[in-house]
Amino acid sequence: MLLKILFRNALRHRLRSTLTVIGVAVAILAFGLLRTVVDAWYAGVEASSSTRLVTRNAISLIFPMPLSYYERIRRVENVEIVSYGNWFGAYYKEEKNFFANFAVQAETYLQIYPEFVITEEQKHDFLADRKGALVGAKLAERFGWRVGDTVTLIGTIFPGNWEFTIRALYRGRTRSVDEFQFLFHWDYLNETLKESMPDRADQVGFFFEDVETPEFAAATARAIDSQFKNSMAETLTETEKAFQMGFVAMSEAILMIIQLVSLVVIFIILAVAANTMAMSVRERMREYAVLKTLGFGGLWLATLVLGESMLIAAAGGLLGIALTFPAAAAFREAVGQFFPVFVVTRQTVLLDALAALSVGLLAAAFPLWTALRVRIADGLRRIG
Repeated sequence: MLLKILFRNALRHRLRSTLTVIGVAVAILAFGLLRTVVDAWYAGVEASSSTRLVTRNAISLIFPMPLSYYERIRRVENVEIVSYGNWFGAYYKEEKNFFANFAVQAETYLQIYPEFVITEEQKHDFLADRKGALVGAKLAERFGWRVGDTVTLIGTIFPGNWEFTIRALYRGRTRSVDEFQFLFHWDYLNETLKESMPDRADQVGFFFEDVETPEFAAATARAIDSQFKNSMAETLTETEKAFQMGFVAMSEAILMIIQLVSLVVIFIILAVAANTMAMSVRERMREYAVLKTLGFGGLWLATLVLGESMLIAAAGGLLGIALTFPAAAAFREAVGQFFPVFVVTRQTVLLDALAALSVGLLAAAFPLWTALRVRIADGLRRIG
């Protein structure tokens, strides 16, 4: 019975209620997408493993380290596997076709990153071909590449046209794995550099270490760095999560702006919903005065006002949450190369629901206070 009354009250002015519901839905949709953008920024951090360390030049990531560090790192206690590689920085045909591409020591790299799912046959073919490439399934889909295709990347850090044969495609074991990467053999890069730019050969941009126990990761990182203290290329070793956070920190100001904008969106729709409820309460002041005359107390009035506000906010919130998923899919389709992991998380859905609930509660606060404090005679006189 109560629910029926609330529905009738909410639909008494259908156009106004419908527009308010749409407004709440659009706000929740915008809030959810902005939260998903922020989550996408942190996707690399979330996908990090506690057993992986990253070693780079202590001055900057752009300065290389000698390949000879490999054996010394491998002998450090608690280090299980060591891999290495370089950021390649090439693009396909046009500069706008830019994506993550790395030259890596393939066999050890795939041991450290078991979340790259590859068929055994393709993995064998990739490891056996010095000019072979391992490509993420989404990247291959973007350019229409297939296994066996020959592609040429145009180098920027390492100038020239670099020809590869796609030998394998990988899928992520989880949704947080980036499927827009292009990996190839470090040996291919190094052998080419020995012929064309010998002064840049036998140098790597980073080492990856898989440690035996994550509890000793910090001690292992210090032990690695101590190996190269006071050398020409001192190292900085940190956990993979800390390494990824370093990249996120460079965009901290942008992330803060996005989060502020998402809160402003909710504040604006809160003002709109509060205005709708204020108009409804003002129009029904006579009815509330009559209810008070008949003996209905403040709890009953609060139920009517708060219930109507929550009903409108819930309808808008549910509609906004439902629209977030197809909108996120369309967004991912359009700009997937910039946000390879763009997934609406459970936490985002919960925040959407919490935002809608807050709008419903706060929008009813002032109109409810007005309805409770008005005297019966004033209520009958104001409307009648």
